[in-house]
Amino acid sequence: MKRQWAGISVSLLILGITGCATMSGDECATSDWSAVGYEDGARGLTTERFSKHRKACAKHGITADFQSYQQGRSQGLVEFCQPGRGFNLGANGGRYNGVCAADLEPEFLDAYRAGQQLYTLRSYVSSAGSQIYNNERELEAIKVEVRDKEALLIGANTSTQDRVLLLADLKDLSERTGELEAEIDALIADRARHEQDLRHYEQTVTAYGY
Repeated sequence: MKRQWAGISVSLLILGITGCATMSGDECATSDWSAVGYEDGARGLTTERFSKHRKACAKHGITADFQSYQQGRSQGLVEFCQPGRGFNLGANGGRYNGVCAADLEPEFLDAYRAGQQLYTLRSYVSSAGSQIYNNERELEAIKVEVRDKEALLIGANTSTQDRVLLLADLKDLSERTGELEAEIDALIADRARHEQDLRHYEQTVTAYGY
């Protein structure tokens, strides 16, 4: 791994592009197919992308130039299939479509998997934080519900039967409160552990130049 990978531009990196190619008639008529191919290659797109271009242009009676497209795409793939691009793709949760040549793919995949691991660790931290937030919101809602039911319990107009039901509800709410508090404690511990793992991993990938 080389330190200069971290400086590789990611301006052309577009993750998860799966939509249809929508080229207008003017675009189809004036496009430099080599340049279109280069852009798609630099994005790591498969030749399925050309198929979409071809269908879009066919609607306007224009034939796409596959040979020029493929020449440009091959050049674009060289730019895409760099370790720095692989790392950024993995770190952002992007999908690799197996487009890199055999001589470039091993280093690209190493970097891509390193990025994926970073993405996974960040996701763990984020997920634990979200669950803590959701549990805390539920706790707050329960507190409001408990106050309302306690007020009804001591209300002068509350019947004996209603008081029995209210007491049962308060018991259930108390049990749920205990469950949520225990879950929050466990999630806080999980988040702290994931944050520690993340810090250590970030230091590791930084040492390798990412």
